[in-house]
Amino acid sequence: MNGNPTLDDNEQASLQITGMTCAACANRIEKGLNKLDGVSQATVNLALESARVEFTPSNVSIPDMIKKVEQLGYKAKIKEENKDRSAERKIEIRKRSRRLLISAVLSLPLLWAMVGHFSFTSWIWVPEPFMNPWVQLFLATPVQLVIGFPFYVSAYKALRNGSANMDVLVSLGTSAAYFYSLYLTFQSIGSHHQVDLYYETSSILITLILMGKWFEAMAKGRTSDAIKTLIGLRAKTALVVRDGMELRVPVEEVVVGDIVLAKPGEKIPVDGIVIDGISAVDESMITGESIPADKRAGDSVVGSTVNTNGALRIRATRVGHETALAQIIKVVEEAQGSKAPIQRVADVISGIFVPIVVGIAVAAFLIWFFGVDSGNFSGALEKAIAVLVIACPCALGLATPTSIMAGSGRAAEMGILFKGGEHLESTHRLDVVLLDKTGTVTKGKPELTDIEFNSDPDNRDRMLTWIASAERHSEHPLAEAIVAGIEAKGISAVATESFEAIPGYGVKAVVEGQELLIGTRKLMERHSINMDNVLGRMAELEEEGKTAMLVAVNGSVAAVIAVADTIKETSIAAIAKLHALGLQVIMITGDNARTASAIAKQSGILEVRAEVLPEGKAEEVRKLQAAGKKVAMVGDGINDAPALATADIGMAIGTGTDVAMEAADVTLMRGDLSSIPDAISMSRRTMLNIKQNLFWALAFNVIGIPIAASGYLAPWLAGAAMALSSVSVVLNALRLQRVRL
Repeated sequence: MNGNPTLDDNEQASLQITGMTCAACANRIEKGLNKLDGVSQATVNLALESARVEFTPSNVSIPDMIKKVEQLGYKAKIKEENKDRSAERKIEIRKRSRRLLISAVLSLPLLWAMVGHFSFTSWIWVPEPFMNPWVQLFLATPVQLVIGFPFYVSAYKALRNGSANMDVLVSLGTSAAYFYSLYLTFQSIGSHHQVDLYYETSSILITLILMGKWFEAMAKGRTSDAIKTLIGLRAKTALVVRDGMELRVPVEEVVVGDIVLAKPGEKIPVDGIVIDGISAVDESMITGESIPADKRAGDSVVGSTVNTNGALRIRATRVGHETALAQIIKVVEEAQGSKAPIQRVADVISGIFVPIVVGIAVAAFLIWFFGVDSGNFSGALEKAIAVLVIACPCALGLATPTSIMAGSGRAAEMGILFKGGEHLESTHRLDVVLLDKTGTVTKGKPELTDIEFNSDPDNRDRMLTWIASAERHSEHPLAEAIVAGIEAKGISAVATESFEAIPGYGVKAVVEGQELLIGTRKLMERHSINMDNVLGRMAELEEEGKTAMLVAVNGSVAAVIAVADTIKETSIAAIAKLHALGLQVIMITGDNARTASAIAKQSGILEVRAEVLPEGKAEEVRKLQAAGKKVAMVGDGINDAPALATADIGMAIGTGTDVAMEAADVTLMRGDLSSIPDAISMSRRTMLNIKQNLFWALAFNVIGIPIAASGYLAPWLAGAAMALSSVSVVLNALRLQRVRL
């Protein structure tokens, strides 16, 4: 990079780029931008089709960057932030679908002819026109020169900029087969014997590659939907007190210092401080904690969280781009934009493979034309084309995508959805798995776990009836959990004679003439109820990560009730499997340290990082990455989105929020942790399969090319061998569809 701009002078620009077809394209643009004087760092994201550039305006301008991208053969423009590109993606998918359908229809007769060409398949009936060279030429030409034209364009761009990608291999191999067949077709004029043609080789290869690109187009751009969904979570309006009047205004018009009213069931529009009122606020989108937090004067609240059961007056402290939700959106955008594209193994190999193959083909032609069989142009050309045909990257080109398609398809059957082949490839490298607590390790919903009576009364069922009857009138989620737990025991509530909710403390009710108090220690202290004989047990329950409450009947403590977010049935076994795979497992949560440690101990997790907010979770991921670790983040909530996007692999629990699933690279549809070791195992098996395919594809070329160059392999035999290598690669990949974990 040229220039030495300081960080203070730097600005950032986001460019929307079109025309990229593979990771090599992204790398070329990235290198080109980084060479510009004044650019300190450029990162090109293939999935988002964007570039994020840090630059010094005094040295380089945005038009300079756009010009550079266009010089490299692509198109660029200023990126419109948060623009919905779903319509553009649908148009792209329709175009790809149309190309694939036309290519498949034209290639099918050629495939039919090829299948019936061999002596051992002579029993298969093939329509006579399909064997006609001119009919085959008519079918293959639009596939090669029209449908396949983008491959030529991409190959030209790569070669012009001094590199070689898979499109160069595709163009080279299919052109060799097509144009050699064209040569033989014209040679057959006036001849009555049948010639061996390779039109099907080029057409079928192009069709298979188009199918892979169609699947890529289906998944492309999904991560950008997470930003749109996050923005949709913001409150649209706010009830503001101005000049003694309550006004409903757009949330964008709220300013710092405004007094905002939040009614029960409404979203809190901005970040602020409670100045009046008592309520419970559902902050799960920020903290991940399923149990609402009690709020009273002096407590802080976060915009877009939900006020559940009481009215609050709030003084706005952060609005617009300063709110917690806006910061989460910013972190997700930056994390997504900073992800470097994965360089395909086949692209790396092709950068060396293509020049060598071309060199061998040229050398073979020269040696035969000027030496071995002097002056025999057609003979020398056949030897050169035999080298190109046998080196056609069918097996090399299919090695990675067929394994990825088979592996991801099998994973999908097991409820594991990889958003793209690159994520399936990357998952096998993981060292650390970060697990969110609420909704990931645990069920994400409070449940009644303990009811311990202070004495041994004969009317326990009657007391449970009283408790359920009192709590039935409360809107608090803990009350709902208590009622549901008691009703699960077959006990029904009865009518109450009186009921009073005491926000922040609990409830007071009279049921069948009995006065009940259910709630916190403070509630008991307020009514001068002696708790000495139950405080020890209450503390024990709280040490286990449970929310403990007291029940007093007619002025005496009668029972201790505990409610908790319980561990999923599959979590303990799944965590044990992750340890068996050699992975470091860490639980990270916004919940308090005591509850987090209790859940970790029960589930077998050895490391815990508690009381971590969304931005902090992403920072913890970056710290592990800085230590050289490959990190997976597993979560289910909006609060996990920044960390999911920052991690090397983000895994979202399928029963969680849409935002988490869209920000993640992998979705675990079963909704439990057992899918994580399965996903990692599937990735490892797929990568082993890819390595096998690449090894045999390269070994085939290493053995076959010298034989072809020596003149011992006719082009038609080279084509048959090449087809056989492709079939072997596909069959090896299909073994993944039978994997059982």
